[in-house]
Amino acid sequence: MASLPKAILDLVTYFERLPGIGPKSATRLAFYILNAPESFSKEFSESLVALKNKIVICEECFGVSEEALCEVCRDPKRDKKVIWVVEKAIDMMALENVGGVKGVYHVLGGLINPLDHVGPDDIKIEELMRRLKEGEVEEIVLATNSTMEGEATALYIKKEVKDIGLDVKVSRLGSGLPIGADLEFADQATLSRSMESRREI
Repeated sequence: MASLPKAILDLVTYFERLPGIGPKSATRLAFYILNAPESFSKEFSESLVALKNKIVICEECFGVSEEALCEVCRDPKRDKKVIWVVEKAIDMMALENVGGVKGVYHVLGGLINPLDHVGPDDIKIEELMRRLKEGEVEEIVLATNSTMEGEATALYIKKEVKDIGLDVKVSRLGSGLPIGADLEFADQATLSRSMESRREI
């Protein structure tokens, strides 16, 4: 059986390293680029280089930006008294797309995960505490995922705030049953969280 040329195999290998891309998808993408106009390939490669050369980490929230401070941190209309704590910059983008966030963000850059040898010192918790100690913040919203790692990280941050003795409200994103879900198929943890997060209508 004939094998693919090395240039195609190399590109397939790189695509396979991307999250959610398997061998078939990687091969399909490589052939798409091969058959696309040369201008597309050139613009695509230039955008990859620009991504690494122009994007920096925001000095305040640790999100992504093309300047020292991201657009949110530069916005004077944002409520600096409320910080939304997220795991990754992409989570920040998700909340921004939904709208309704009037505060600012803090990107942890990961979650506490002992199995992967990620501890509190490996993510931006100390930097968050430093922001809280400045005295302007009145509330932090822990918007980490509802996974074991997300919950552990949220609990650790809550404990740190309490231990330091800061007068800061700590809240958590509500979670529970998604729209259209049947109670009979929900797991115990989801049902329990849904009951705890109930609200008046």
